[in-house]
Amino acid sequence: RALLVLLLSAAVSLLGGLIFGYELGIISGALLQLQADFSLGCFKQEVLVSSLLVGAFLASLVGGILIDRHGRRRAILVSNVVLLLGSLILTLTRSFTGLVIGRMTVGFAISVSSMGCCIYVSEMVAAHQRGLLVSLYEAGITVGILLSYALNYAFADMREGWRYMFGLAMAPAAMQFLSILFLPVNPVKLNMWDSDCQKGLIQLQTAEDREAAKREPYKEKHYSFLDLFRTRDNMRRRTLVGLGLVLFQQFTGQPNVLGYASKIFHSVGFQSNSSAILASVGLGAIKVVATLVAMAFADKAGRRALLLAGAVVMAISVTTIGLTSCIAPLAMARDCTAAADPNVSHSLPQHPLAPPSSHIPPDLGGGIRQAGPGSAATKSLTKALASARSSEVVTRSSHTRKVGLAGQPEKETAESTEPPFGSAPLTEHMVLNWITLLSMMAFVSAFSIGFGPMTWLVLSEIYPAGIRGRAFAFCNSFNWAANLLISLSFLDLIDAIGFSWMFLLYGLMGVMAVIFIYFFVPETKGQSLEEIDQQFSRK
Repeated sequence: RALLVLLLSAAVSLLGGLIFGYELGIISGALLQLQADFSLGCFKQEVLVSSLLVGAFLASLVGGILIDRHGRRRAILVSNVVLLLGSLILTLTRSFTGLVIGRMTVGFAISVSSMGCCIYVSEMVAAHQRGLLVSLYEAGITVGILLSYALNYAFADMREGWRYMFGLAMAPAAMQFLSILFLPVNPVKLNMWDSDCQKGLIQLQTAEDREAAKREPYKEKHYSFLDLFRTRDNMRRRTLVGLGLVLFQQFTGQPNVLGYASKIFHSVGFQSNSSAILASVGLGAIKVVATLVAMAFADKAGRRALLLAGAVVMAISVTTIGLTSCIAPLAMARDCTAAADPNVSHSLPQHPLAPPSSHIPPDLGGGIRQAGPGSAATKSLTKALASARSSEVVTRSSHTRKVGLAGQPEKETAESTEPPFGSAPLTEHMVLNWITLLSMMAFVSAFSIGFGPMTWLVLSEIYPAGIRGRAFAFCNSFNWAANLLISLSFLDLIDAIGFSWMFLLYGLMGVMAVIFIYFFVPETKGQSLEEIDQQFSRK
């Protein structure tokens, strides 16, 4: 029984992440067919991509109330039903309005699911397993994105292949729905479970964990939303830690670093579609491996250590990209006139990079991990649209969400037959380009070890049970909003200060993130949720 509960918890976490990553990544291939079938111009493309973010952002505003009042398990079940409904709308619709409504519905569902999964699993398992199983959500995001690339390729030449792309998301949603039906309603309140469930969890938890969990219902405090900003139980500092992590997760540049991946791939020789696809899948594979490393060490090295290590490597990586681009600049064209061309090829985007949130959560990334809309001005949105082109869509929440990078504007991957770097020796620029590529791979790995999974793990641990859902959702809404803000302002900032200075600025933000983590983020490994609560309350 204990093994069954553990496996089902792992399945819920993994499937939740997989759905999140799949929905973030699938739009990159589907949009190429949609723009021809529906004659979509730049603005309509951006509306369609951003509609998922709008739904996710709305969910982050109300999802916390749903999770706290009606329970984590019920929130996840509701999100599965909503996702099935959204996928059905996308599969059957024959209008642009239907596509937008469907993507908004899906965005709402994956945002609620990302929050509910992280909190539910963190409360379900023992302290020494919490890091592994919550990080499994981030691993699911990366696997989901890789799966979306594969299906983009499989259905690229099929008539109305986008219907299959959207519809296949119903399979993992149904599997998650069935998995969670066999898990307890409220993992925090052990004395309210039936005896079989309680016996089943004895082997999962230590005696201290179990006794603390049994006492939880009697000492659980009730909080209002405004308590997040008050000194009661040191809630203000907890909110500072949560907001700091999700904002630095975005402001270190992760929504946009991979936006230039296609240009970097071209510069080092990945010119054809097939080689670009392999490069994209390779980058996704690196993320999977790095996330598995994070899972293995989350409960050994600790959350704080992985966050610090990841932030240091990210700062060094983006600074290196900024310095090398000073010598060998990457040109950036802004044109989306091809987007509405009905004769456009339905081939897979040359570089279908759609990094996750995190958590989303969660790109969303995810962030996933994940990305959010906020209330960006129409002018900024239109300017961002001007950068779109049918050859590439870069999407993201974070944790998710997460997390992930749904809804980023597409970026031109214009190629030039002229030497892009003047009269400088070709070999020197090739070396610099490879350094840039390696730096980008290091950045991806560092994010997947540190900010990617650890942000959402820490958020699921530092708040008391009575307000955990609302606090997680509050921080998640800032994650989505910050991601979209950075995505929409990126090209304007590039025009204003240049590519190199933009990435050097990201490097500076990385240094600030290291300082913030060192002074404000405590270590939570090996502690029960009650012990973490007491640790914060005392300080």
